[in-house]
Amino acid sequence: MESDIHNFHKITIEDRRKIIEKFSDLNEEDIKLMDNYVDKNSFDMIENVYTLMSFPVGIATNFKVNGRDYLIPMSIEEPSVIAACSNGARYARILGGFYAYSTESIMRGEMEIYDIPDIQLAIIKIMTEKNKIIEMANTRSKTLSDLNAGAIDIEIKIINDEIILNLIINVKDAMGANVINTMLEYISPYIEEITNSKTNLRIMSNLTTERITYAYAKFDKNAIGENIVDRIIMANNFAKNDIYRATTHNKGIMNGIDAVLLATLNDFRAEEANAHAYASINGYKPLTEYKKDNNGNLIGSIKIPVAVGTVGGSTKTSRKAQLNMKILGIKNSNEFANILACVGLAQNFAALRALANEGIQKGHMKLHARNIAISAGAKDDAVDKIVNIMLGENNISYSRALELLKGDKNGEL
Repeated sequence: MESDIHNFHKITIEDRRKIIEKFSDLNEEDIKLMDNYVDKNSFDMIENVYTLMSFPVGIATNFKVNGRDYLIPMSIEEPSVIAACSNGARYARILGGFYAYSTESIMRGEMEIYDIPDIQLAIIKIMTEKNKIIEMANTRSKTLSDLNAGAIDIEIKIINDEIILNLIINVKDAMGANVINTMLEYISPYIEEITNSKTNLRIMSNLTTERITYAYAKFDKNAIGENIVDRIIMANNFAKNDIYRATTHNKGIMNGIDAVLLATLNDFRAEEANAHAYASINGYKPLTEYKKDNNGNLIGSIKIPVAVGTVGGSTKTSRKAQLNMKILGIKNSNEFANILACVGLAQNFAALRALANEGIQKGHMKLHARNIAISAGAKDDAVDKIVNIMLGENNISYSRALELLKGDKNGEL
């Protein structure tokens, strides 16, 4: 079954569920989780819980990545994000879909060493004992050791009068935070001993310059318009040269990525920090690039650090998150990273296409008007009536929706 689904938004929720059920081969227990089900495990995820906050979860359609079709669960409160993402994927699909690649899951943990009698001698002692330190660190995770992964190297840098030890670790399919921090805390007494120094912070870094994902798609010039191709390239160049534009440009990328991370209960705050820090390394720049091929088609690409896990963490606590991971149907963290980068690229392309064409507000305001109508109490056919009138009047407000709803009840619409 393919993810190329037209008018997914027009069918009933029940029919959407049937499509997802068939696409992802869900069982009866999975299907029950799609109902208004309180996931009681979620009450144990954080402290002082008193209720659950419900975010809507939708499906982005049309995605083909490395020749395989996907349905992408996304959780977000902002209207038009999922529609735009699906639309971007639809345009990418015309010439083959997305292609993506992720490097190995290399992370780094940092240890701050201070009160050092002799910095150069301390560095020599650390590097002399490097193999032993790495072996010690790898006793903290039998799982990684069995996979021939774990700590693989040590890097040293000096900041002021301190040594910053970076422990380089292959975390495989984990996000990595817990195992990295555990390793650092375990080796720190030995570091203090051999350097006659003290250690302060021992913590992973959320900037993953060695854990990078690349994604690529080609967009048919005839489908999007040659003029729009040029205008998208201009828009991306605008972001390269203006930090105010680049910030909003990259925020749009993260609209899509964060929504998938939230649906699967992965750490979207970490990925936000990671992506924006990476974009800042040589002065804040857009994470995407656009150019033409020899035939005038638009080539879009993204290069973004992605540190995401498919084992451990909150994903294993929430049954809803497990359901969304099952719908994704991914096998490992690299495949997950590939999906996230493609979602970010699709989201960015769709936003730039809208901005370069009719403007971003047309589709967004239609969905906003719908939300306003529903919040005012409109139901069934009244929703569309009120939305159409507010759009026609260019007057989208809660007070106007209430007026129109009253008129509908009185038979005046």
